[in-house]
Amino acid sequence: MDRQERIDLIIDHFENPRHVGPLEQADVIYGSDNPACGDVVTVYLRADGKAGRATLAFEGQGCTISQAAASMTMEMLNGLTLAQIDAAAAEPLLEKLGPDIAAARPQCATLAFNSVKHASAALKRQRVAAS
Repeated sequence: MDRQERIDLIIDHFENPRHVGPLEQADVIYGSDNPACGDVVTVYLRADGKAGRATLAFEGQGCTISQAAASMTMEMLNGLTLAQIDAAAAEPLLEKLGPDIAAARPQCATLAFNSVKHASAALKRQRVAAS
């Protein structure tokens, strides 16, 4: 994918975000921000059963990179198990964004990705405490 195709993809995800909006009956709602530029992301996570597949959604405000990356993250991780989310690496997301863009704004690029990882860990802790 060349630079222009990456930019077009980022703009498409920013203008037409996927999996956006509150998720009913979320098991975990995890909010985070990037104080350096004011980005805010709230991740909603629901997972059916102990190893069930995750349903994800987000709400947010911020720069084009953070919000497009949030949409891309939801596409990338939606439907995975909690174990798969825990094992997921940010590199495929960063590659989609493009190395130059991701390197220039790493906190923006990974805000939602890291939030999903934290939400997954929080849900696992809740389930251990409940058992």
